[in-house]
Amino acid sequence: MTDQRPLLRVRNLRTEFKSHRGTVRILDNVSFDVGQGRIVGLVGESGSGKSMTALSLMGLVPSPPATVSADSIMLDGVELTTLTKDQLRSKRGRDMSMVFQEPMTSFNPVKTMAQQVGEPLQIHGNFSKRDVRDKVRQMFEMVGIPEAKARLDAYPHELSGGLRQRAMIAMGLICEPKLLIADEPTTALDVTTQAQILRLIMELRDRVGTAIIMITHDLGIIAEMCDEVNVMYAGQIIEQANVYDVFDRASHPYTRGLLASIPKANEKPDGTRLKSINGMVPNLARLPGGCRFNPRCSDAMSVCSFKAPDLNLLENGHKARCWLHDKAGASL
Repeated sequence: MTDQRPLLRVRNLRTEFKSHRGTVRILDNVSFDVGQGRIVGLVGESGSGKSMTALSLMGLVPSPPATVSADSIMLDGVELTTLTKDQLRSKRGRDMSMVFQEPMTSFNPVKTMAQQVGEPLQIHGNFSKRDVRDKVRQMFEMVGIPEAKARLDAYPHELSGGLRQRAMIAMGLICEPKLLIADEPTTALDVTTQAQILRLIMELRDRVGTAIIMITHDLGIIAEMCDEVNVMYAGQIIEQANVYDVFDRASHPYTRGLLASIPKANEKPDGTRLKSINGMVPNLARLPGGCRFNPRCSDAMSVCSFKAPDLNLLENGHKARCWLHDKAGASL
């Protein structure tokens, strides 16, 4: 979606889980780019496939029962799909890193913050214990953790939620990765701390130049932070555009429904109910025929119930997976 060669190029990423009931495809041919120093959003309801996309890219999906495949996952010119597990492990944490949601459960409760935040350095570099502690202290200072030196020997439960999230970001950036995946980085934080964390991520992008994949269900975060947006639904990307086009010219009925459900700050309450999208996200083991959104779509046509649309290019890199924007759909 940018003119320059993207840092990350994902083509037709697929993740399937096998069970006694059969094989369920959780991600269905997900494709997107992340440019150098750009922030790209993955947004959608719970169960849309956002976090699974991140885990699949990082090689963190358990196999078995899962199978992850792709036509191509290119990171800074290196094809990740051809790497062995050991080679991919050497990339993870060094060239690409992930900030997980719920830092309280992501940190080990019986290890100090210095031990955990400094672990990527010990895995990917030849550093003494003293050097690791000094680097962790520097990272704590960079992400705005007060009394950084005193926090090195603290345990996770001794830090507030906001400080734990800052420490998680410090761990993700300690090896200066080219790509950082932030999975719901403000979950369970108060609004003031949320704003501080989001501001921190943007400042670090500007200072370090790290490209970021921002995973969230919050369209406000998308509007504030992202350069490009991928809207996900039921394991597929259904709309893809720069952030301005998504908010000003949303083309998929699902995206328009998400935007319509946001309360407007400049409108006075008049007693009307908030808008919502009817129905529920489909069970991936029992998907509807045709377009996956058609049972909930107020614009559905007959073709939507039996033929799945492609992700079609509209203009200027704006794509939508909808028959409303495909001339072939009108003739079916």
